[in-house]
Amino acid sequence: MADVTTPMDGHALDEVVTFTSELIRIDTTNRGGGDCRERPAAEYVAERLAGAGLEPTLLERTPGRTNVVARIEGTDPSADALLVHGHLDVVPAEPADWSVHPFSGEVRDGVVWGRGAVDMKNMDSMVLAVVRAWARAGIRPRRDIVIAYTADEEASAVDGSGFLADHHPGLFEGCTEGISESGAFSFHAGHGMTLYPIAAGERGTAWLKLTARGTAGHGSKVNRANAVSRLAAAVARIGEHQWPVRLTPTVRAALAELAVLHGIEIDAYAAGFDPDALMAKLGRAAALVEPTVRNSANPTMLEAGYKINVIPGNATAYVDGRMVPGGEAEFHDTMDLLTGPDVEWEFHHRETALQAPVDSPTYAKLRAAVERFDPDGHVVPYCMPGGTDAKQFSRLGITGYGFSPLKLPVGFDYAALFHGVDERVPVEALHFGVKVLDHYLRSA
Repeated sequence: MADVTTPMDGHALDEVVTFTSELIRIDTTNRGGGDCRERPAAEYVAERLAGAGLEPTLLERTPGRTNVVARIEGTDPSADALLVHGHLDVVPAEPADWSVHPFSGEVRDGVVWGRGAVDMKNMDSMVLAVVRAWARAGIRPRRDIVIAYTADEEASAVDGSGFLADHHPGLFEGCTEGISESGAFSFHAGHGMTLYPIAAGERGTAWLKLTARGTAGHGSKVNRANAVSRLAAAVARIGEHQWPVRLTPTVRAALAELAVLHGIEIDAYAAGFDPDALMAKLGRAAALVEPTVRNSANPTMLEAGYKINVIPGNATAYVDGRMVPGGEAEFHDTMDLLTGPDVEWEFHHRETALQAPVDSPTYAKLRAAVERFDPDGHVVPYCMPGGTDAKQFSRLGITGYGFSPLKLPVGFDYAALFHGVDERVPVEALHFGVKVLDHYLRSA
């Protein structure tokens, strides 16, 4: 194995910018309902993997919804394999709302613009750049590395990681851990403090469909069995509900480390510990943990009726629910209580919550890779409020970490750009990410 201090060459730094820009230009908008076509982007990455001497496999459950998987053989056949995965689809973008066209991939003033710049064609490109640099230098990692580019992450993942995990598990033989999006980005906490949250957990997905049934009738008459009223009351109860605190090991570890970094003397592991009181003292850093100390449920869609003077016989609502690891039973019982006897609820889409150890050798190496290239930064554990393809790959026994490193300037709101307008990534952030990713993958 080559010396892990060997830096990425200038060619790799140029390629990561080119790949990010060109992948953004390939419109892989996923609106749900199966209308996305990732195949052009899949062919793009497959061609470049093949150019690095790999043998990528393209797989589809549905025509056009293409996934790419390739394996790099390590030098130690006895070592567990590592999965590195990223998705190729992106959420919709309305060009009229943007400063530049969202699929232009424009590079302007040291910044790459476009949908997918942070979610997550940047990471897709970092992986390509690292693998190709290794091929040029004759570098092999210690352990096998399986690279997966997936479809459909921005919807149900049924055509992407779910399909791969359920129907092609052999491609991931030996993989025990994986890395992907939403971690190791710089978070400026104020007073000159830079944090790098590395994800070691995800809340579970609980997208719900609520259905209220009643008696249809004329809008001018008294109706004590009005489906719309029943649904509206249930939705209001859900929206106003105050969920209790439920701390997971990852979140508790995050709170403990943040308290130390902020000079706050508090024992996050003590009985009766109040995380809300601590977060009130953490300033900006509270945003990293606030969404993940409890379950949540946000009503998002309502459907009812077809004419103003007709009371419909049924009404439907949708709720975006999220469950902390270990909070599934509480979530289920609470939804039964809040919906009441007149409204039925069911899972529209459900995925498990995840946890990964923060005291593992893998987490220590992830931390070390970031701190090598930003020794003044502070790595902290992090639980994602949402979810990634790591949920589907966990079916194969793969423990997932969020690790797509970026060093961002002060004032650059990374979280706001996820699914936001004017999504973009600095060129220097991509260069940092390539170096950190290369260092970790060769030391893993």
